[in-house]
Amino acid sequence: MNIKSPDTDGASEEGYIYSSYGSEKYLKHAVTSVITLRRYDSKRSVAIYCSDEHYEILKSKNLSKYFDVIGILKPVHQSIVGFKHHVHLYMPFKRAIFLDSDIVWCRNPDPLWQALSPYTYTLTGTLISDNFFGAPKHAGFLLDVLFQRRKRTLKRFGLTYLSRVQSGIIYVSDKSIAQKVSEYATDYLLKKSETHFQSRKNEKGRSLESCEWSLAMALSKLDLPVYNWLQGQNSAQLDYVDNYTFHDPDFNNVQCRFYSSKFVYNLRGLKIRWLQSALHHLCTFVPGKGDYMMVTPFCLHFGWMHQKKAFYDFADKTWDSLSK
Repeated sequence: MNIKSPDTDGASEEGYIYSSYGSEKYLKHAVTSVITLRRYDSKRSVAIYCSDEHYEILKSKNLSKYFDVIGILKPVHQSIVGFKHHVHLYMPFKRAIFLDSDIVWCRNPDPLWQALSPYTYTLTGTLISDNFFGAPKHAGFLLDVLFQRRKRTLKRFGLTYLSRVQSGIIYVSDKSIAQKVSEYATDYLLKKSETHFQSRKNEKGRSLESCEWSLAMALSKLDLPVYNWLQGQNSAQLDYVDNYTFHDPDFNNVQCRFYSSKFVYNLRGLKIRWLQSALHHLCTFVPGKGDYMMVTPFCLHFGWMHQKKAFYDFADKTWDSLSK
């Protein structure tokens, strides 16, 4: 049920879609993300599908004006898997970009819409998943490599490849394709015990199951391509990493250090800074490995638990300002 819908047909051609449930802080994050989006795009509609509680907060704080469409999210879909495995049920626009709430927009998204237009359904990601994708984030992944568990999973389900999926951005222009992806992903998740994938809830600070490895398997089954998220100056989204990201307090001007070498750029994930620095220094001895560019992505994604503080502070400030 949509409580609030676009006023005109034109407004429903393209639009952005957020979801919000659980703690009030997630609604705060979604509203903050929309505020940054409106700096660059005032013409496309924005929808939010939220719990009854979050809808009441929007009304009481006079914040519903920031959304062109407001819908109630069914309780059964109030989770990461619940929503992202059923996006076809929450699509008031002909072409839609589904977004995580912990995203800051950094530039005009018109070129991104043009780049996504050939796709029926896609997510940001990389063509090949690494050994940590959906697997233990510690030395335990070596057992997966040793016993070839990834290969066995693919063989068991009749797949020939597995992409790395990052579901912070999902683009849909065909509901029927999105429904097929959802059905396959849901089925794969139910068969998790037959795969090598681990529950995301095993990670510290995580309470909800991941949707990403099941979506990646569904895309492989349907032979749907991911949208490469590491495109230098044209990156749809980049991770926020404090020593790689330069910005003012309100994120009006954002630049990210992007290394041309994928291996070197992946070193951003190392929490041990001295080791990260030492490896970077070592890599500079190889011609080209130290090359980097300063880029402004379309979106800055605060997806890593240990890198969220800057976004939390910005969201708190924005929420307080809007509430006043």
